[in-house]
Amino acid sequence: MSDVATPARSGPSSTQALLVLLKARTFIALILVFAFFAFAAPNFLSTANMVIMSKHVALNAFLAIGMTFVIISGGIDLSVGSIVGLCGMVAGWLILNGIDVGLGWSIQFNTVEICLIVMVVGIAIGAVNGVLITRLNVAPFIATLGTLYVCRGAAMLFSDGRTFPNLTGNAEYGSDSFRLIGAGTFLGLPVSIWMLIAVAVVAAYVARRTPLGRYIYAVGGNERGAALSGVRVNWIKMFVYMFSGLCAALVGLIISSQLVAAHPATGQSFELNAIAAAVLGGTSMSGGRGRIGGTIVGAFVIGVLSDGLVMMGVSSFWQTVIKGLVIIAAVVVDQAQQKLQARVALQAEAGA
Repeated sequence: MSDVATPARSGPSSTQALLVLLKARTFIALILVFAFFAFAAPNFLSTANMVIMSKHVALNAFLAIGMTFVIISGGIDLSVGSIVGLCGMVAGWLILNGIDVGLGWSIQFNTVEICLIVMVVGIAIGAVNGVLITRLNVAPFIATLGTLYVCRGAAMLFSDGRTFPNLTGNAEYGSDSFRLIGAGTFLGLPVSIWMLIAVAVVAAYVARRTPLGRYIYAVGGNERGAALSGVRVNWIKMFVYMFSGLCAALVGLIISSQLVAAHPATGQSFELNAIAAAVLGGTSMSGGRGRIGGTIVGAFVIGVLSDGLVMMGVSSFWQTVIKGLVIIAAVVVDQAQQKLQARVALQAEAGA
């Protein structure tokens, strides 16, 4: 009886190799975009530009981290940009005017107190979004769209549409250190970058190492199943929107500190950058999937793309078009990855 030749075990299939590339698409995109602008844009690699770009990336990343939690839970938050503007105006008002209690008296605040108040405002707005969605059953898109308009209008009402200038603070009240939030450095890095690192580490730990993080993924993956398993779905949704509001408040503080001024229109379209960074980083718009690390890389892609296009002299209109195309491409690639993962899973089951 002749021996039957058995085929040698082959290496990873082309399908699996393609899946690996799709999973690493954000890193690949970052490398390609960075390399392109390093050659195409003058002074792109200069130290001054790297510092400025890192600050811009930090702003996108803060909002994108909060947006990632919201999208993983199956929601969306369109209000973050207007929360940025409103929180900046609140900070400017507190620095310049304090709180008038009548009879010629006013309460003045130091930098720490101002930051805490502004963060509470951001969390409170996020809580309003959460209540609208969980208690009144308003769709997340509609609820946060309404909040977007309310917050933007409130920011305008603070100063009748005018800017709060010269937010240098007052040494007598301890608010003169406010400008260090956006302009200060520590160990050679901007303070805003250290703030981002702290928030990102905490967010990544919560997402991957705590029951709260697992509940967020569970709610986004299968809300009904999570509820039947005992997960307090409404509280989870409240948390993600409050956390998103907190991240937006931090951005409002940083921008008003960097500019030493607060303008009610600050933050317009910031929500689009946040969504783009989260989607580029692998967060699924259908919920239940996403990583904080991927979102940070996605924020770098958006930041490098934005600054590079500006340095090349590309008009703001074309920048908007390009960002839109990037978002569409990211969603298409994400869908392709999901289909490919399903195919690989079926192949594994068939070969088992």
